[in-house]
Amino acid sequence: MDLTTPGTAPETAPETAPQSAPESTAPLKLAVVLSSNREGRFGPVIADWFLSRAAGREDFTVELIDLADADLPTALSYSPGPAVSVELAKVSPTLADADAFVVLTPEYNHSFPAALKNLIDWHYTQWQAKPVGFVSYGGISGGLRAVEQLRQVFAEMHAVTVRDTVSFHHAGAHFDGEGRHKDPAACDAAAKTMLDQLAWWGHALRNAKYSHPYAG
Repeated sequence: MDLTTPGTAPETAPETAPQSAPESTAPLKLAVVLSSNREGRFGPVIADWFLSRAAGREDFTVELIDLADADLPTALSYSPGPAVSVELAKVSPTLADADAFVVLTPEYNHSFPAALKNLIDWHYTQWQAKPVGFVSYGGISGGLRAVEQLRQVFAEMHAVTVRDTVSFHHAGAHFDGEGRHKDPAACDAAAKTMLDQLAWWGHALRNAKYSHPYAG
């Protein structure tokens, strides 16, 4: 498992074995983080919608990380015990293997969920020199205040956030009882724009890291 000191940069860059450069056209491994673990959450509806859009693209292979399935403690540890290691094993390998991320986040009290901050803080190198896109939802703000805070957090993790987002204002009103968006043209277009940007940065950063390892 590729773990470093939680929430801190390593004192020296870890030595890594030489790797073969991927084909420039090989699909990017996209990890989609469903960040709400609240009871009665609306997140799975948003996740199903987004995953159906991402699945239609040939430039990504997609894996979902649902934070409701991982019970990471809030007390960070330099040496996690067996029980914590089991929980980390549910998320850490996927984060490490990913070329890019999309974070699906609601807005709770002007910010993003604690479970998401906890996931971020348990990891460090897994985020480095990779692009991050956002799909947000909430009330009148559509989760955009949570996204603006996350941009600052991911900058500290040496990640690159893409400019365009997908945002659902009063999200519940836009989906029917079967989880289908009632008028998907605008949000489908926004998802395509965000994924196009994510693909550009994902390929650029992946190729750059293979030719010159990132010195974070």
